[in-house]
Amino acid sequence: MKSQASSKTKSKPATKNDKLSNKRNEKESALMLDSKDAKLESRRAKKLPKPAQRQAILTEQRRLKMARSPHAYVRGATEQFYEWIVEANGGSLPRGPAVWICGDCHTGNLGPVANQDGKVEIHIRDLDQTVIGNPAHDLIRLGLSLATAARGSSLSGLTIVHMMEALAAGYESAFDTRRKKPELPERPEPVHLAMKLAVRRSWRHLAEERIEDLKPTIPLGKRFWPLTREESKAITGLFADEAIASLPTGLRGRNDSGEVEVLDAAYWVKGCSSLGRLRYAVLLDVDGGVIEGDDLCLMDIKEGVKAAAPRYEDASMPRDNAERVVEGARHLSPFLGERMRAARLLDRAVVIRELLPQDLKLEIDELDKDDARKVAFYLAAVVGKAHARQMDPPTRRGWLAELRRNRSKTIDAPLWLWNSVVQLASSHEAGYLEHCRRFATGVN
Repeated sequence: MKSQASSKTKSKPATKNDKLSNKRNEKESALMLDSKDAKLESRRAKKLPKPAQRQAILTEQRRLKMARSPHAYVRGATEQFYEWIVEANGGSLPRGPAVWICGDCHTGNLGPVANQDGKVEIHIRDLDQTVIGNPAHDLIRLGLSLATAARGSSLSGLTIVHMMEALAAGYESAFDTRRKKPELPERPEPVHLAMKLAVRRSWRHLAEERIEDLKPTIPLGKRFWPLTREESKAITGLFADEAIASLPTGLRGRNDSGEVEVLDAAYWVKGCSSLGRLRYAVLLDVDGGVIEGDDLCLMDIKEGVKAAAPRYEDASMPRDNAERVVEGARHLSPFLGERMRAARLLDRAVVIRELLPQDLKLEIDELDKDDARKVAFYLAAVVGKAHARQMDPPTRRGWLAELRRNRSKTIDAPLWLWNSVVQLASSHEAGYLEHCRRFATGVN
């Protein structure tokens, strides 16, 4: 009787032909999977909005985003902010020095930003509304955003009073002429955590967060819509321009003369106030190879439109809206400004920048009582520093004296700042509830 072990058939060693056959089968399987993926992508693309349908869908999405919370409404209601600030103050606001301002200085538009050498700092990170105007507008908008976040976090009115005092103190700290360069205070915990996260991020994090994939393609779906042939051709032509192609090759560690190739592009459904404008995500390969994402770039193309923020009438600014945004960024957020270009696409002004893994927005939708004052002080100091770097010492001293003038005995902050935030909070709360009613009943 044969033993069980001896009855088993011994496997033959794989021959060269077997190995070639296995490789062929693997290739065929991969091709079949690619073909299935392509068919699924084609079916999905057919269900996605056509270019003529974009505007109506984006308008509805914007209305939905603004209905989610009072803080979201504040972020999306820039035009109303400037209408209501005139109603609340008339001509009582001080006329600050003529500097570039953010124009939409809410908490979500500040955060970690990297420069071309990889250094990371907290800067203003969205300059769509930038103009040469009154710096008081940035301080009030930031105060309103923080007060709204505090109310959304169920913090008391007393805490908000202390936050506005900290806001004023933090902003004023940037104008101390005894220091050549204003220094920021110690980062509060929410900001410190955002910075720790930012400096650890890699291309993998950016790809998974922004395009939800590591493949060198942009997956079409809820966030990305297909382009028209005209859009695809225009985007490819845009990066054939040496001035634009030099943007992704300028980062540290990349070949300055590297060839730039457009791998994929899509219409990007992104943001709140920018919904409805031209917005594209473009995936580039620098110098070929596509090795582990090291030479991949994700570019953001955003249409530049007329700013809602009021400019000083005697100010000299670029008339082209994209050039205005880039110029404002260079003054307010140098790390970001050096990574931006203005161009024309489909006869519209657009701003182009590479998105880096370290670029994050601060999530201050919820505030802890212990951190509230520190956050207000720190973020106001960031904004103050952006304003102060544009002023000479005498101008800084004059603006600081104006900020400290006519203080009330009941609050250690400019009365115009406190009154503006209180009245704007009331106007925005009423506007938010009315917006929700109209959205719920389908009224535009």
